[in-house]
Amino acid sequence: MEKKNKNVLKKIEKKMLEARKVLMNHGIIVSVAAGIAEAKGLFGVKAGELVQISLKLKEDEVGGLQTAYAIAFNLKKKTVGLILLSTSTKIMYGSTVSRTQRLMALRLNEKVRGTVINPLGQNLLRGEESEELSFAKDGKVLLLEAKAPGIMDRQPISEPLLTGLTVVDGLVPIGRGQRELIIGDRQTGKTTLALDTILNQTTVVCVYVSIGQKLAGIAQLYSRLQKSRKTRNLVIVCATASEPAPLQYLAPYAGCTVAEYFRDFHSEATLVVYDDLTKHAAAYRQISLLLRRSPGREAFPGDVFYLHSRLLERAAKLAGHKGGGSLTALPIVETQAGDVSAYIPTNVISITDGQIFLDVELFSEGIRPAVNVGLSVSRVGTAAQCLSMKALSGNVKLELAQYREVLGYVKFGGDLDPATAKLLVRERD
Repeated sequence: MEKKNKNVLKKIEKKMLEARKVLMNHGIIVSVAAGIAEAKGLFGVKAGELVQISLKLKEDEVGGLQTAYAIAFNLKKKTVGLILLSTSTKIMYGSTVSRTQRLMALRLNEKVRGTVINPLGQNLLRGEESEELSFAKDGKVLLLEAKAPGIMDRQPISEPLLTGLTVVDGLVPIGRGQRELIIGDRQTGKTTLALDTILNQTTVVCVYVSIGQKLAGIAQLYSRLQKSRKTRNLVIVCATASEPAPLQYLAPYAGCTVAEYFRDFHSEATLVVYDDLTKHAAAYRQISLLLRRSPGREAFPGDVFYLHSRLLERAAKLAGHKGGGSLTALPIVETQAGDVSAYIPTNVISITDGQIFLDVELFSEGIRPAVNVGLSVSRVGTAAQCLSMKALSGNVKLELAQYREVLGYVKFGGDLDPATAKLLVRERD
C-alpha cells in the first residue's frame, strides 16, 4: 500500500511540475482593448520580452497570419500587461500566449537603404506582411532597446554637419554626434528645417522617423526626396496616426537602431530626425494610462524623462577603436503658444546639446527659416565649425546681441545717437 501511495504521489508531483512549466511559459488572453491586452499565466516572462499570440481563425479562413506579437510591459501578481504589435481583430479572449525568450529586435542589411519601413521592420513600399518581425532574410540582428556607448567609446565632437542654412551653420552649428533639438509651435517650419538638412547631405545616411503623422504627408515627403535623388542614403521609419499607440512608441527606437547599424557596422556618419517626440510622449502616456500606471504631471507617467533620455543618449561620435562612425540626432518638439516651460519641452531641452527655436512672430513676418537666434543655442559651439565660418560668425553674434539689447531701449522711446540708429537700420535690413 505504501509503495502504491508513493507512486501516486510521484505521478501527481510530475503532473504538477509539467503544469507549472506550462504556466511559466504560456498564458491566456483575458481582455483586449485599444492595443493593450491582459494575460493570465506567463509567470516566467520578463519585462520587455516578446511574446507570441496564436490567432483564432475561422474554418473558412485559409492562409493569412497565424500568429501575432506583443511585448510584456506590466508584470503584476496575477496578470501580465501586453502591448500589441498587431492591429489584427482576431486577438480575442481565450487566445493562447507563449514566451519567445527574446527581446524586440530588427534584422537589418544593406537592402534597407531607400525604403520606407514600419517599426517592425516590414517594407511598406512593397506592402508586404510577414510573421517574422523583419523584412530582411539575412543580416545583423539588433535590439531596439540598445545600450548607449560608454565614455571611453566616444570622442569629442569636432566635425560639422552642415545643414545648408546659413543662420544655423553660422550661429547655431551642429556637429556630427550632437543632439540638437528643433522646437517651436506648429506650422513654424520645424519639419522643413529637418528636411532641408537631409537634402543637404551627400554621404551621410539619413533616417527620418515619422510618429503619428498622416500617411499622405509621408508619401509627399518621400516623393520630394526621390525627385531630389536623396533616397539612396535614406530610410524612413513610419508609424502613422492610424496605427496603434504601441507602434508609435516603438518608432523612434527602431529608427535609432537602423542608424546604429550603419554607424557601428559600416562606420558611416548617420543623421536621425525624430518627428516628433511630443506625439511619442503622448503615445506612451496613452499606453501607460490604459495599463493603469500611476499618472504624474500632465498625466504623463513618472518615467517619461527616461523614455527620451535612453533614446537620445545613443547619439554619439564613436572613438577610433569603435570605427569612428557618428549618430547625430535632431529631435523635434512642438510647443503650445511658445511655452518652452511645459513638461516635455523642458525634459528634452535638458537632455539635448542645444536647441533651435523657431518663432511664430518671425515666421509671420516672412523670415524663413524663423530661427530666433536669441533663444537658440548650441552647446558644442564653434568646436564644430571650420576656421573661416568661425571668424565670420563671431562678429555676427556680437552685432545681433547688441541689436536685441538696443531694441529693448527703443520701446521706451527717446532720441538715439547716430551709431545706434545705424545699427538698428542695418539689423532690420
